[in-house]
Amino acid sequence: MTFTISDAAYGTDTPAAKQAMYADLRSQLQGLLSGESDFIANTANFSSLVFNTMPGLNWAGFYFLKGEELVLGPFQGKPACIRIKKGRGVCGTTVVEGKSIVVQDVHAFPGHIACDVNSRSELVVPVFAQGQIIGVFDLDSPLPGRFDDVDAQGVESLVRVLEAAIVAE
Repeated sequence: MTFTISDAAYGTDTPAAKQAMYADLRSQLQGLLSGESDFIANTANFSSLVFNTMPGLNWAGFYFLKGEELVLGPFQGKPACIRIKKGRGVCGTTVVEGKSIVVQDVHAFPGHIACDVNSRSELVVPVFAQGQIIGVFDLDSPLPGRFDDVDAQGVESLVRVLEAAIVAE
């Protein structure tokens, strides 16, 4: 099974094209996670699928909550910050607020943590298990304004697939 989606295939410049891309990703993700109960394997494949199919990314991965900080989990991209305190940066703020955050310009976000100086925009989605936040899925892009509300809804729908797999374990 090959997981590649070219920019040309979706022309992700319209909401309808983005929604089609996310529907396709959801279907592929369900196939990847079906029958597999290993959390690390599932989050690793999730990160790889998103990173290798969504255009304009330079990082995609997880941070998981351990006490009062987030700890780096499976990811794709350059090496990343290993620990992030709750409430700090976009990831830590997402944990405190309990909702997705879209940042058009990371340099304008108060307290932004620059793990990669090439990142210009960011989308962070909380991951829940049994009603509690267990971590976040973080996407970075070198393109300013890369993410919007359609992306947030699309990635949230992907995270729901992962959450369903966690419950099924």
